[in-house]
Formats: sequence, structure tokens, C-alpha cells
Amino acid sequence: MAEPARNEHLPTPNPQSLIPNPQPSGIYVHVPFCSSICNYCNFNRGLFDQTLKDRFVEAVRREIRAAQRLTLAPDTLYFGGGTPSLLAPADIAAIVDEARAAFGLVSGAEITLEANPESVTAESLEQFRAAGVNRLSFGVQSFRDDELKRLGRMHSAERAANVVGLARAAGFDNVSIDLMMWLPGQDVAQWLENVTAAIDVDADHLSLYILEVYPHLPLKQEIDRHGWTQQPDDAAADMYELGMARLDAAGYEQYEISNVCRPGRESRHNLKYWTDGDWLGVGPGAHSTWRGERWRNVASTEDYVRRIVDDESVVAERRLLTRDERLGDALFTGLRLNRGVNINILSERYGVDIWQRYGDRLSRYLDAGILLRQDGELRLTRPGMLLGNEVMSVFV
Repeated sequence: MAEPARNEHLPTPNPQSLIPNPQPSGIYVHVPFCSSICNYCNFNRGLFDQTLKDRFVEAVRREIRAAQRLTLAPDTLYFGGGTPSLLAPADIAAIVDEARAAFGLVSGAEITLEANPESVTAESLEQFRAAGVNRLSFGVQSFRDDELKRLGRMHSAERAANVVGLARAAGFDNVSIDLMMWLPGQDVAQWLENVTAAIDVDADHLSLYILEVYPHLPLKQEIDRHGWTQQPDDAAADMYELGMARLDAAGYEQYEISNVCRPGRESRHNLKYWTDGDWLGVGPGAHSTWRGERWRNVASTEDYVRRIVDDESVVAERRLLTRDERLGDALFTGLRLNRGVNINILSERYGVDIWQRYGDRLSRYLDAGILLRQDGELRLTRPGMLLGNEVMSVFV
């Protein structure tokens, strides 16, 4: 077995953190490979290469081993991408085993694998389950063939509708799907058709995203070339509110601006991002937050692998956050949750009277019915979630 990279870049605890967050930490593994590049995607990814993939898997295992001196107590492991389901089940098993050996994943840890509907089979799903994966997140995006074609997706609407059943047959009882709204040419009725289709497949968790069109990506050029249009902002707001209302009626519970679930099926890993948690990011371009220090790895997969092999640091940038920066982040991200933030707990953790500091700037949102403050909790109303970025900018 190869020796772990030394990774002297690993942090020391931030002395500005008086009371640490007591929740368990998480591990995120970024898998940068895709079988094709979607025209809207702005993530760190590249086309699948078998030889590079094998080197990548070994590099990830070495980076995990090198991070052992962090006193992690992870209860989640999340494979994101890219398309992590392009890795072989044996690759996933090897990384899961490495994380268990390095950090002792707690019993019942949530282990999530992102997957595209066309990238899995009944057999591979069974093998991923045997490898330790117990939660799947499918990048469905739409249940309409015309919309999938415009997004450059490789699967069909029929495949999207059937993949949750394949996962159930393989033994998965925790399945999430992603949907995109405000697509080019999509009206409110078509969006609600997608929401109904998602309800019909009976996924445990849904993530609903508004499409962001980046000017430098192919989708923007295709929109201009074909004359596609997006509905006005008011229609996007209707998509959001009517879609959430339909999911409410179907028994889903909204717990974050963009996420709903069956009772008890929140994404335990993603909750760490919204509750002032700590996580270790592994792989090219992965971000980490640990005890008040934040760092990100180099984005290039080739450079990442080379640095691991040469026993060099893979960190491209890191910085120690001030206490005020950490407090602002905790408030900014925490307000994404339906339950909001407990300002009494955060005031104690960061040694500052939050309402004294921010109350004057937040009062107008309370008066407008955008924010609610009760029993130490501060949260957005559902209409307020449409203006969440405006409210959260108070803390930046």
C-alpha cells in the first residue's frame, strides 16, 4: 500500500472559535468525470478517462489517509460530481473502506452517491448498495423529453420515471432526485407537470433548482441561436410557490429553500453546509471547512493526481476565517432552512449579541412579513424565501 501524502496543509483549530459546533462532521468526495458535458453545467468536471480514473481513485484514497490527523467524527460521506456513478462499485467500496479506516465512520452513517439515470443498471445499483452506499441522488432535472434535449441530458423521460423503481429493487430506501425549473421554453403548467411526475415516482427527497444560465456556457449560445426564452420573473416565482404547494399536499415537508423530503429523510450531509458544520472535501476542486479554516483543492484532475503522487499539497487556496466571518456565514446559510437559526445559540457560540448587531437592518423584513422572530428563532417565511438573498446580504 502506498504511503499517504504528508499534506502539511491540513489546518490547526482556529483559536477564534470559542464554542465548537457539537454536531458530527462530514466527508465530501468530488468525482470530476462525466460521460458527456451538459450545456448548462458550471461544475468542475471533464470527460471520463479510464486511466485517469484509476489514478484519481488511488489519489483520493491517499488524500483521505493523509487527513487522519484531523479529529473527524463523520456521520456522512457524500460522492458528488461530475457523475460519481461512473466509478466502478469496487472503486466506491475502496474509498468507503478508506474513510472507515481513517476516521471510523459512525454506525448508520449516511453514504450518498450522485448518479445519472442512464449511468446505472439494476446490477450496478445492487453493487453500489453492497459497497456501502445507502442513499442515491439522481440528476433527473426533467420528466419531459423536450426539456431534457434542450439541457443536453442523455437519459429519456421514461428512464427518469423508472430509475427510482430500479433503486428500490436494489434495496435503496433513501432516494433523492434533482429537478430544474425556469427552463428555456418552460411555462408554469409544464413545470407543475414535472412536479407531479416527481410525486408519482415517490422519491424520498427532492431538490428543486432554478436554472442559472451562465453567459460563457453553450446553453446561452443555444438560447440565442434558437430564440428560446425563459418566463418572466413573476412566472418563476409562481413555479416555486405552486410547486411547493403541490408537494405540501402530497405529504412532502420543505426543510430548506430548495429541498423537500418525506418525514425524516433530510439530507444529513447537506445540512452540515447550512448549520455551521465542518466537513472535509477530497478530490479536485473540493472545498473544506474545519474549525474556522477554509480551503479548496486545485481544480485540475491531472494536477491533483500529480501533486498527490509527488507528495505535494493539493490546496490551491486557504484562509483562516475571522469570528465575524464565521458568524455571518452561519446566519447566511442557516436562514436557508425552514426552521431558520437560533440566534441565542449563535450569540453564545460567537460571543456577540446578534440582534443588537443586525436588528436595525432586519426589522423592515419583519414588518414586511418576510422574516419571523419567535422564541429566539429567526426564519424566512415561504414568500420571504423568494427574497432570501436580499435578506441574507445583511450578514455579508
